[in-house]
This record gives sequence, C-alpha cells and structure tokens, in this order.
Amino acid sequence: MKFTKMQGLGNDYVYVNCMEQMVEDAAETARRVSDRHFGIGSDGLILICPSDKADFEMRMYNADGSRGEMCGNGIRCVGKYVYDYGLTDKTSLSVETLGGIKHLFLEVEDGKVSLVKVDMGPAILEPEKIPVTAEGSRVVDEPLQVDGKTFRMTCVSMGNPHAVIYVDDVQGMDLEKTGPSFENHERFPNRINTEFAHVLDRNTVEMRVWERGSGETLACGTGACAVAVASILNGYTEDQVTVRLLGGDLKIEWDREANKVYMTGPAEVVFDGEIRL
Repeated sequence: MKFTKMQGLGNDYVYVNCMEQMVEDAAETARRVSDRHFGIGSDGLILICPSDKADFEMRMYNADGSRGEMCGNGIRCVGKYVYDYGLTDKTSLSVETLGGIKHLFLEVEDGKVSLVKVDMGPAILEPEKIPVTAEGSRVVDEPLQVDGKTFRMTCVSMGNPHAVIYVDDVQGMDLEKTGPSFENHERFPNRINTEFAHVLDRNTVEMRVWERGSGETLACGTGACAVAVASILNGYTEDQVTVRLLGGDLKIEWDREANKVYMTGPAEVVFDGEIRL
C-alpha cells in the first residue's frame, strides 16, 4: 500500500489516495499503520476517496480502528494533499465527511499549499445532537462528576462530540489517568473528545486534548473550534481566538450570526512510503 504521512500541528495521520488504490479493511489497516512501534506511527488513517456530493471524500479512522466523523487537522492535510499531488488545481474545495460537507480555502506559495482555512460549518449545541445526556437546550458551564471530582463542562459538536473542561493548570494534568474517565463517562452515549482549557486573555486560550479512540494528541482541529466556541459562550473571549495546542497555534473565528466556525492552520507532508500489509 502506497501512503503519505502528513501532520497538522503534530496531529499525524497516514493518508492513502483511494482514487488510485483500494483499502480492503480500513479499520484493521488503521490499527496496524498507527502502531508507533510495529507500524508507521500515527494518530490514525485517512482515506482520500471520490465523492458524488463534493470534490473529494475524507474517510477518517482513529488509531483503534474506530471511524471518526471529522478531523480538523486531518482535513487541512487532505486539502494540501489533493493540490500538491495534482489531484486538483482548485484553491477552493468541498470535502465530504461523516460530519457533513466542509469547504476549504487553500493558500499557495511556490506551487505548494502553506495554509488551509476551513469552513467547519455550524457549532452544534443541542445536547441530543452532540450527544450528551442533559436537560435544557445547551450544556454550558454544567457540573460533571468524574473520579470523585466535580468539573465544569461546556459541550459542542463540530461534526464530532466535544466536552470542554476549564482548569487552572492545563500542563500539570495527568491525561493518561483522567482522559479515559471522561471519554467513557455515562453522560456521553457515543464517547467524547475532551479538551482541557485555560484562558490566557480575551483572544488566547491554551488547551490539551484527549481524543476519543486515540488518547492524547498534539493537536485537534475540531477540538480547538469547540474550545473557541465554548470560550465565547462563557464570555471568556472575543469571537476571534488563537488556540494554543501542544503542536502549535490555530486561528479560530466564530461568526455567531451565520453560526459558522472558521479554522486556519498549517499542513505538512512528513514522508511518502509503501508498506506491505
């Protein structure tokens, strides 16, 4: 299987051009290639496929083989791949995902994509659509009991579910210990991606993320969008937010009137290769 390893702020995936080759068992392939000791090493597998609804389809699998609805860092890399590898000459693209059709705007320098802005679509706030077990029309600054402690959460779906937890010390948290307790909490029927966030100022928030099915990753694009939306809803920030992740910064803007979230950030090719499965 020919592949390209790519990363967006350290959130790395193995990409396969399914316009030219097929992947028979994507879930098992994702588990094998993601292994950082016996495989290629990645946070998951992303297949770039033809689509009858958009320019391309992105099929995303987590490191444990589970299917993911959307990946913000992953879709930026899809935009770079299809342009840099000659699958399109467009700088405005539509990409089909399980989380809906997303629109990408590519910034090109010297014939290569340098930055990708993604229209991530609406911030979904209704509990049943996220999903999260809750009363009322939104889950904003609600208490959540985890491992005998009370946390405050704000829940957002960006095509996949997120719970944003505000803490005083992001870097001091033991996510390997606490992350699974949030991910598998009974209030989240489909499990949850959890962002631990700390507001630095009116335009800047730092975060770490425990991703459903993958564990802690260096960055999560949909998670950064969820953190920005949650911070705005709680009155902590303005409508344009720089989100600082372990792998770097993302620029997030929420147009509340249109309910559209825009994410801008880099995408990089790590290497091309071939693996026998």
